[in-house]
Amino acid sequence: MKVEQIYTGCIAHAAYYLENNGEAAIFDPLREVQPYMDKAKKDNAKIKYVFETHFHADFVSGHLDLMKHAGAEIVFGPTAKPAYKATTAEDGQIFKVGNYSVKVLHTPGHTMESTTYLLIDENGKEHGIISGDTLFIGDVGRPDLAQHVIADLTEEKFSRSFI
Repeated sequence: MKVEQIYTGCIAHAAYYLENNGEAAIFDPLREVQPYMDKAKKDNAKIKYVFETHFHADFVSGHLDLMKHAGAEIVFGPTAKPAYKATTAEDGQIFKVGNYSVKVLHTPGHTMESTTYLLIDENGKEHGIISGDTLFIGDVGRPDLAQHVIADLTEEKFSRSFI
């Protein structure tokens, strides 16, 4: 398995590239998608999925361009309601990238649809998570950005769940 972080310091953004056995997935891509497509071409891989950890307010995602140019399926977590073709995954749903699995872990807090993706190898060993802006080392994402798609889930409830 190849996992590569693509960090853009000027906006403090990390995208991730996962490749295994000729298939690739991109997590939280920036608008400029050519670098991801170049990586996949170099690895002789097809970009199968674009996983979004949440709807981004701080940068423009390249997910629609990756769907258009690479034929990738866009995946959001539970409660997401995109206005374009995308899969809204269920908590615990598994997606295959080559011999590896990507497990959906619904982690609302930063936003309602915030989702963390657990990377699992072909032997069932868990290798890490990609959490977007939900979790940081020693901190959590801002819950005040949550959209009120479910009336009784408020920023206050999100905040208390992390204390």
